[in-house]
Amino acid sequence: MCSHCSCGQPSRTLELRHNLLERNDSNAGLNRERFAAAGLLALNVLSGPGAGKTALLERLARQWDHGPVGVIVGDLATDNDARRLRAAGARAVQIQTGDLCHLEASMVARAFDQLDTTAMELLLIENVGNLVCPTAFDLGERHRLALLSVTEGEDKPLKYPALFQSAEVVVITKVDLADAVGFDRSSALANVAGVAPQARIFELSARTGAGMEALLHWLSHQRLGAPV
Repeated sequence: MCSHCSCGQPSRTLELRHNLLERNDSNAGLNRERFAAAGLLALNVLSGPGAGKTALLERLARQWDHGPVGVIVGDLATDNDARRLRAAGARAVQIQTGDLCHLEASMVARAFDQLDTTAMELLLIENVGNLVCPTAFDLGERHRLALLSVTEGEDKPLKYPALFQSAEVVVITKVDLADAVGFDRSSALANVAGVAPQARIFELSARTGAGMEALLHWLSHQRLGAPV
């Protein structure tokens, strides 16, 4: 919880939250225009901590064959994830949010100013690991990807429906660990379908690469605006 979005402070007024979101939506619209002008497919990647966002983005940076991948990554502290992503070949800019539990569109705009977009077609925004706060904040992305790790349990979509309902894609990660943790795949798929029937589902392991081709195929078509 943070001191900015009033998520943990019921005494803050609804008017303050409304104004904050209204200003953010305006900035997100400007981001969307900039991303489109640069010819970028921009994705907002959301999950709880430890679901495998950075590992997935590392794998995408290594396997994406349509130019360099840009990543804007948000964490409360450290630039560890940006350094990992640069080592994987991505052009990465780190945002340190301090006590803020989500990214806002104005932060993404400032980070985007630092990004060399030459020959780039894919921009990934790795949000702060949190299943609640980032949901309400549009960053100017074209699509949202919500991650669900097999190690988190099958009922995460039921506990945090708003995040999954806001996503066009749900990625079930760490499937190589499914047997080891007793993951109930059928229940997980039913829970996602029940909460977020609009979402396309991918199942993969960033560690082994299993399932990556399907996601890469979908992304490749999305960058062209083509149906899959």
